[in-house]
Amino acid sequence: MTDGQSQVEIAEEPEFNMLELLQVLVKRKMLIIMICSITIVVSVIYSLTLANIYSATAKVLPPQKESGGGLSALLGQAGGLAGLAAGGLGGGGGDLYLGILKSRSVADAVIKRLDLTRVYKAKTIEEARNRLEGVVKVQASKDGIISITAEDRDPKLAALLANTVVDELGKTTVRLNLSKVGTERLFLEKRLDLVKKDLNAAEDDLKSFSQKNKVVQVDSQAKASIEGVAHLKAELASKEVQLAVLSSQQTDRSPALQALQSGIKRLKGELGALAGSGAGGEGIPSLGNVPGVGLEYSRKLRELKTQEAIFEQLTKQFEVAKINEAKDSTNFQILDEAVVPINRSRPKRSLIVILATVAAFLGSIVLVFFLEYLTNLSDEDRKTIEKIKKQALSFN
Repeated sequence: MTDGQSQVEIAEEPEFNMLELLQVLVKRKMLIIMICSITIVVSVIYSLTLANIYSATAKVLPPQKESGGGLSALLGQAGGLAGLAAGGLGGGGGDLYLGILKSRSVADAVIKRLDLTRVYKAKTIEEARNRLEGVVKVQASKDGIISITAEDRDPKLAALLANTVVDELGKTTVRLNLSKVGTERLFLEKRLDLVKKDLNAAEDDLKSFSQKNKVVQVDSQAKASIEGVAHLKAELASKEVQLAVLSSQQTDRSPALQALQSGIKRLKGELGALAGSGAGGEGIPSLGNVPGVGLEYSRKLRELKTQEAIFEQLTKQFEVAKINEAKDSTNFQILDEAVVPINRSRPKRSLIVILATVAAFLGSIVLVFFLEYLTNLSDEDRKTIEKIKKQALSFN
């Protein structure tokens, strides 16, 4: 191949020329304008046929975790079920309330309350539920605030939907909280009745035992019994000495001697009562019964103290349960109620027209260059295209 031939081939290679592209656009400018104009008219007509949709938003703040001061600290001192009840005052986080908002029970309550089956012309409750799920959106922001947004063609219905969902959220929360604390209160109330009976039985048992054995304070009474025995023995020894002296001086019929013998007999009886295992004197158990009486008394006193402690603890917990039940259980706060929107949220008609026009302009440019390409086809390329058409239409 000679150098002259190479230069001719290089010269024949097509070059990219912006002016030629601009010339094609100017040449077919009317086609571009017509396509864009038709698109603008069609998009405007289409956007005008779309119904106005209004959005109303309500915002709620779920309960925050309590810091442990105030009432929580007071309830925490009760322990047990009271501690659990105190924890229940704070409620769950945002995820819990999002779950409640998306629950079927809340949706059905809203549908029934606003008669949405008729409003949405739904044949079944399931269809109305799906429609409601599509028009009500809930989301939680990073700061924990939950937004409930409702959309509808009627701005009043949109606001009513959002506020009704919030209201049903509050009712469901109250029902769940009251169910929990109500169950706790009923359980504690029944348990408290049983403990009262056990406490009364323990008090009566200790009272009966104390009266039977004349026990007031075991330690003090045991000391009194020992001192009484020692005193009686000393007095008995003195009487016996006197009896021995009188016996040597007087006859058995002597009044003094008989009185002394009678006194000795009485002292021995008292000594036997105190030192034996029978009942003792006035308010003093017999010395032989002191260990057994003391042990039994201690057991009965321990049972009484135990029942008193249980009664005191359950009473605290019962009071906490009543406070919880009486407390307003709608722990979340409504930051913003939904108001009737003035401006529509969609459709954004201007945006629809602009996007359609831009798409039509770009599409028309592609069409113009394609038409120009077809116009400048060589005879050989045209024959090739005709063959392709015939082969495409042929089924053989």
